[in-house]
Amino acid sequence: MATWRRDGRLTGSQRLLCAGLAGTLSLSLTAPLELATVLAQVGVARGHARGPWAIGRRVWRAEGPRALWKGNGVACLRLFPYSAVQLAAYRKFVGLFTDDSGHISQQSSIVAGSLAGIVSTIVTYPTDLIKTRLIVQNMLEPTYKGIFHAFSTIYQQEGFLALYRGVSLTVLGALPFSVGSLLVYMNLEKIWNRPRDQFSLLQNFTTVCLAAAVTQTLSFPFDTVKRKMQAQSPYLPYYGGVDVHFSGAVDCFRHIVKAQGVLGLWNGLTANLLKVVPYFGVMFSTFEFCKRICLYQNGYIVSPLSYKLTPGVDQSLKPQELRELRKFFKTGKLESKKPTL
Repeated sequence: MATWRRDGRLTGSQRLLCAGLAGTLSLSLTAPLELATVLAQVGVARGHARGPWAIGRRVWRAEGPRALWKGNGVACLRLFPYSAVQLAAYRKFVGLFTDDSGHISQQSSIVAGSLAGIVSTIVTYPTDLIKTRLIVQNMLEPTYKGIFHAFSTIYQQEGFLALYRGVSLTVLGALPFSVGSLLVYMNLEKIWNRPRDQFSLLQNFTTVCLAAAVTQTLSFPFDTVKRKMQAQSPYLPYYGGVDVHFSGAVDCFRHIVKAQGVLGLWNGLTANLLKVVPYFGVMFSTFEFCKRICLYQNGYIVSPLSYKLTPGVDQSLKPQELRELRKFFKTGKLESKKPTL
């Protein structure tokens, strides 16, 4: 797929905008599956049919169709700061792992990506906690009237540290996440029986979906405990709907295994896996279309509906360099005080 690698023909703001729009659309379309995942993890669905369709149907009947998108607004707002922090952190970590010749191994790249994900998650963690609280509350009798009301209410009632309840599970979950990524990417050539530079678009897309499925399955128990810790509060009806009560992360693990068995740590996994293919499919197709619009605006392709390159355009030039070159041909002088050519 053309957009898996960084394209120097786009500016940083254009890449961030494309990623933000693609993420917003993919999150919005898969929000009902995310809701089913969180409710199954927290335990709100305990005692009822717990499949994603049963959970979604029950929420629809009890609270209305809009309730299927509870928490999606804060999830979408979180995308832009999360992506910006992740990109900045990833560049820093890549610099640490790059050798003197400018080379970085596949393993180091995955580790850098995992560390960048941890940093961005910690920075934006309160928004993730608020998303969980909005999902578990009854939309017809809400405790929180919106994102900012939830933030101020949690801060006033439970203190600042409550906004980071369960954040340690993010760090612990990074280990199985990284291991899963390594397991997939270290065996890609064996899986497809060909060199990586010869993978088709479908093989690249399948690889990302496979990696996401493996990593999320391995790290899911940590995510389950995190969701329970985020949801549990004495200030919410029925303690946030959590099916077990606990005093900390280790105690939560112990109570889940005791009450539901080891498989209880994977409650909600089905709904989570069902959203992998549509999530990444919508994300990358939307990003690709937004990218073509930006490439057309930058003058590299003849139409946003086509990959056909504009004749006579040097594809190695950066957007700013291309604009300066065009001004030079039109006016005979470079207007920039600090030309990049």
